[in-house]
Amino acid sequence: MKKVYLAGWDVFKPDAIQEGRRLKELCAKYGFEGLYPLDNECDGAKEIYEGNTALIREADCVIANVNAFRGCEPDSGTAFEIGYAAALGKTVIAYLSEKRPMIEWVKDENGFTVEDFGYPVNLMIAEGAEIVIGTAEDALKKLKEKF
Repeated sequence: MKKVYLAGWDVFKPDAIQEGRRLKELCAKYGFEGLYPLDNECDGAKEIYEGNTALIREADCVIANVNAFRGCEPDSGTAFEIGYAAALGKTVIAYLSEKRPMIEWVKDENGFTVEDFGYPVNLMIAEGAEIVIGTAEDALKKLKEKF
């Protein structure tokens, strides 16, 4: 059974443990074993980092929630996990609900340029992962096509 690391800001939700269970059940529905960051029993930043990067190395692939978090960008930890997995040659499917290109919905109050490559997320995420507009289940459906 292929293992899927479940990246995303879902770990910060008030019901994060239940959300992890739900995501892992979805993985099982599609024939995958879900690896959720909170499966690690660790304390402290270094242990969390080491535990999560170990899970990514153990995984065959990654699905990542890249919906906006605390602003208009995905969670920075999730962005790191996508890059880490991509550097390891893992298949990464990133999902979000916003389909419009960033240039159409991101308004920078400081006057900085908003990239215009036609992607709903930063080009480094869009080029490092396959983007699926939809939910975690939609990402798993796409992943199932690949494996």
